[in-house]
Amino acid sequence: MIYDTYITIIINYNTFISTITTNKIGVLTTKASTNEIANLEAVLDTADLPQNIPLKADKGYQSKKNVELLEKRKLKNHILKKAYKNKPLTHWEKKFNKLIGKTRFKVERTFGGIKRWFNGGTARYKGIHKMHTQNLMEAISYNLYRSPGIIASNCEN
Repeated sequence: MIYDTYITIIINYNTFISTITTNKIGVLTTKASTNEIANLEAVLDTADLPQNIPLKADKGYQSKKNVELLEKRKLKNHILKKAYKNKPLTHWEKKFNKLIGKTRFKVERTFGGIKRWFNGGTARYKGIHKMHTQNLMEAISYNLYRSPGIIASNCEN
């Protein structure tokens, strides 16, 4: 199972979506001024994640606090490693990021589909509650749009 958290900036709002492969399981909408590093706990609260699964996330989530949070929730830390000033990534950290990238691209297609088919990333409303509803509707619409193909691919002939 591939879990990922994804952030997209929508004018003055951030959308945090937790996904399992290509199905949405959690959506959180915050003001754009909310820092994603400090927001991982709220993102995880939107999704009912089982223990001992890898959590794959952008390198923006990499922090000591978030590593401790994942340990506390018994989730495997598959957050991309990031280089710091005067401390480049090691060979193994680069390999780790490359391996994570091979599975993350499948999840990123979800967000590309939402942007392409439903003009996701554009705020149509003012107010955080209305924007959250827009984000939920985009997620539901994406699942409905993709469901015939998913069902057909899972049917045995």
